[in-house]
Amino acid sequence: MSDLPLDQVRTLLAVVDEGSFDAAAAALHVTPSAVSQRVKALEQRTGRVLVQRSKPVRLTESGAVLVRFARQLTRLEADTRAELGLAEAGAPTTLPIAVNADSLATWFLPALADLPGDLRVCFDLRSDDQDHTAALLREGLVMAAVTSAPHPVQGCTATRLGRMRYRAVASPEFAERWLGDGPRALVDAPAVLFDRKDDLQDRFLRGLTRRPTSGGTRHYVPASESFAEAVAAGLGWGMVPEAQLARRGPLVDLAPDRPVDVPLYWQQWKLDSPALAAVAAAVTRAAARALAR
Repeated sequence: MSDLPLDQVRTLLAVVDEGSFDAAAAALHVTPSAVSQRVKALEQRTGRVLVQRSKPVRLTESGAVLVRFARQLTRLEADTRAELGLAEAGAPTTLPIAVNADSLATWFLPALADLPGDLRVCFDLRSDDQDHTAALLREGLVMAAVTSAPHPVQGCTATRLGRMRYRAVASPEFAERWLGDGPRALVDAPAVLFDRKDDLQDRFLRGLTRRPTSGGTRHYVPASESFAEAVAAGLGWGMVPEAQLARRGPLVDLAPDRPVDVPLYWQQWKLDSPALAAVAAAVTRAAARALAR
């Protein structure tokens, strides 16, 4: 395989970040036809299909390899310009990070606010379940992630942040109506789940009853604050982070001796980048203050 033309590699990155060929063309100030030709030329040069032409586009395994390269190249170029005193000549570069919704709603944003004001990056935060954020890292869609995966993704480092503690809670009215027979009645009680990836409620029930899953109604509320509000409103019981409980009205802890702890890790690419190192340090400091050790 011959050298990779950088304009083609950058165009592939734009297609993935913008989600379509048309949006990438607008971001690059070229025609959609030019974008399509560059990506096709890159596929011919590598001998591999790089993207699935869906909406939004989806990377193939080979495409993920090239996107990781393109993103690392962009970050290194920005850091080099900064070291040469040329940072003002260009716009801030984007630093995509995957983070679970509960961290985003509690301790993660203060970490970013603690960064030096002269750090010339803009953050592209992508929210997903902590069990799935590592996949975004593996696919090259982000450069760092808060994840429950302890083993580093290939080409990455992993640092333990701490444990996010969850409590099984419900409103007083819900507990009185559904749980007269004790916490084991939760198996048949309505539950609130974040989304279909969320298994915290089932994990709690397995530890409590040894049954594989709940049999009650399931409500899906895919936003951390709204999830806690749904539980407080009596829609169902759910696993709410301890950090959010103090901001809610009275909630009943259904099993005070059975919290569920989710270990969290910071994974990032092995890249000698001052900007990425500064973010990692800020995230580690914030996690030390907010998470259980």
